[in-house]
Amino acid sequence: MKGILLVNLGSPKTPSEQDVRVYLREFLMDKRVIDAPWLIRKFIVECMILPKRPKESAHAYQNIWWKEGSPLVVISKRITQLLQKKLKYPIALAMRYQEPSIQNGLLELKNQGVSEVLVIPLYPQYAMSTTETVVEKTKEIQKKYYPDISMSFLPPFYNDEEYLEVLSNSIKKQLPESYDLILFSYHGLPERHIYKTDPTKQCRIDDTCCFEKGLASHPYCYRHQCYYVTEKVRQKLGLDTSKIRQTFQSRLGRDPWLKPYTDKTLESLPSEGVSKIAVVAPAFVSDCLETLEELAITDKKLFMDCGGKEFHYIKCLNEDENWINWLQEKINSFLYQS
Repeated sequence: MKGILLVNLGSPKTPSEQDVRVYLREFLMDKRVIDAPWLIRKFIVECMILPKRPKESAHAYQNIWWKEGSPLVVISKRITQLLQKKLKYPIALAMRYQEPSIQNGLLELKNQGVSEVLVIPLYPQYAMSTTETVVEKTKEIQKKYYPDISMSFLPPFYNDEEYLEVLSNSIKKQLPESYDLILFSYHGLPERHIYKTDPTKQCRIDDTCCFEKGLASHPYCYRHQCYYVTEKVRQKLGLDTSKIRQTFQSRLGRDPWLKPYTDKTLESLPSEGVSKIAVVAPAFVSDCLETLEELAITDKKLFMDCGGKEFHYIKCLNEDENWINWLQEKINSFLYQS
């Protein structure tokens, strides 16, 4: 029997400082998130981040926490339930960090008689700290606990035309009547991650590389894939290039991250005559801390304090019917071919 395992990022169990610390420790100790040797990574996490960050992050989580729990987990559960109503295959949900765990997700499927699992990392773009870590962690757990289960993985879907149509229509429905600019804010990555995932070792992290066609590095280049999505959505919405801007958010540490930065751009936009903006986060399919708190609260305040007049946050796909239908069709197509 075939089954589906949806995997999203994860969240603290509660927005308490203690639970946030547990979550951050697991997340940041992942060698594909902070890609330093274990001892150095341990020092960075325990001595430089965890003494202060959990309190700050707990406050941020408390600002966006729902009665049912973490928005990311709640939305992911709803997506799973909506898909289960449409598919004949058993479906389980897992988080890369914390609960529900990948191990328990695979066990849930195994207990239903599943022997072939399609794993779907819920990330449109590829990155070592998202897609890659989900794939490798799932393989590790399968090898250790469930060697009798075979697995396949849905690849990143940033360039799927039907997905891009769904995304564009979702954005279009939420656009305000008037705006000066749509800001596409993607989760940032350290530049070294882009170099590390490049199999050709020719990446230059500039527009000449990212905008060439058909390069062997593109299936592994997060930066290229973000710009690809932005440009495709711009075309589908029929917008002039002057009406869009792309940035990267959520940087951590002192190393260079992908630029331009979202916060720095928001600070400067009002002085450029941009006072009304719509903001979308196409690196996420489910609203979470980075969208509901960082963008819709903290960055909105930053923009308004710098002279902005209107800040309209465009929510993620979440439970959008067309998104659920796309997932259903993609799953059926993938499993039929396999």
